[in-house]
Amino acid sequence: MKTYLMAATALLALSGPALAQSWELNPDASRLAYGSVKSDYIGEVNHFTGLTGTVSEDGSAVVEVDLSSVQTNVDTRNERMVEYVFQNTANATISTDIDMDMVMALGVGESAVMESDATLALVGQEISLFTELFVTRLGEGSVMVTTNDMLFLAADEAGIDGAIDTLMELAGLDSITRAVPVTLRFVFEETM
Repeated sequence: MKTYLMAATALLALSGPALAQSWELNPDASRLAYGSVKSDYIGEVNHFTGLTGTVSEDGSAVVEVDLSSVQTNVDTRNERMVEYVFQNTANATISTDIDMDMVMALGVGESAVMESDATLALVGQEISLFTELFVTRLGEGSVMVTTNDMLFLAADEAGIDGAIDTLMELAGLDSITRAVPVTLRFVFEETM
């Protein structure tokens, strides 16, 4: 979960005075997903449908994830994630500041790998994140950011270890992995 928020931060990095006054996340073209493995062999992929984000003129990026929009393909599991893992918290937030020189140098259709330091605010925890992002200039007024490598969020670092124990008990499972793989695809569009 933390990881997907990191990715959002990278997308926000696409803003800068030379590119636009501000950028806004296109939620229909964007995706934040995470995986889990239960009982050692059963892998599942979940995602969030409620994503918003902006990049200001000075390069400050903020992406918010509506935690109640989690989609696990099972209504009861969605409810348990919101109640136990996310503790009925409305949003998780990723924030970062990005040097836009690399992004501004990209022509339409060109890509680059960039590093990003970010902060993830999730259920009362603030977690420092570092990741590499793959940035592609889709058009004069749009940029796509994806994870360059697989990202992992540690449940203990995010303060959700106890919640995972509760999920295991409720579902009668032997195990749920504590390292959560996260991927993201964020598309930002120029606004005036």
